[in-house]
Amino acid sequence: GVANLVTPLFGGVPATAAIARTAVNVRTGAGSRLAALTHALVLAVVMLAAAPLVAHIPLAALAGVLLATAIRMVEVGSLLALARSTRSDAVLMVLTAAATLALDLIAAVGIGLVLAAFLAVRKIARAATLEQVPLDVSDHHAEEAALLAEHIVAYRFDGPLFFAAAHRFLLELTEVADVRVIILRMSRVSAIDGTGATVLRDAIERLEHRGITVYLSGIRPGHDKTLQSIGVLDRMRRQHRLFEHTAEAIAAARTHLHRTGVMTDVARPALEAV
Repeated sequence: GVANLVTPLFGGVPATAAIARTAVNVRTGAGSRLAALTHALVLAVVMLAAAPLVAHIPLAALAGVLLATAIRMVEVGSLLALARSTRSDAVLMVLTAAATLALDLIAAVGIGLVLAAFLAVRKIARAATLEQVPLDVSDHHAEEAALLAEHIVAYRFDGPLFFAAAHRFLLELTEVADVRVIILRMSRVSAIDGTGATVLRDAIERLEHRGITVYLSGIRPGHDKTLQSIGVLDRMRRQHRLFEHTAEAIAAARTHLHRTGVMTDVARPALEAV
């Protein structure tokens, strides 16, 4: 932003970040901003030292490179998962793509955000419920402390899991440390869209990559289709990590930790007493 403010004062042309460059960097294994800096330096050297040679490259060859880059940017699996998740996600994807072709990328992103916000508010309004809860809610700090001593942590989602909060949830969840098992309690999720389901899948895969086993409990029947479309439920069922109640997930987590040697039988009686 500062560069774009200063550059025109010296006769330069403002520029913007290119999603094509970012996509190429990510797919080639880039892990930091150093990749973008290196890319910029290489382009500067090419423009300053090799511009006469680059001028002889046929435009057809450059067009082919751009087409290949554009094709690699498209994640077909993610698009198919969004199309199968819910009707609103499919409509949103189609309209955004049509706006990109008919107008431009900036307008399409704006239209997509406005439409996604409208659909999210509509779904939240339909999911609103009135629930009577007891006044003498017990304190669960002792149980949570006992689970944490076993290298187990349980998270309960309350409310909708939509695109707006999905990425924040992913960042918070993947920063968890010093645990071997995470139990995600889904019974309080009022609604979930395709983006939320995709982020949930990515969070599970990142945690598993770090050696953390993830269990799911309490998934509502209305959310089966969205989670099924991205392949979460099938894999969790095959690995016996999907449960109806949290107590069953905790028991399975303890069995898993005993089997892998993380928990010892010495600590088990005190924990079962809790």
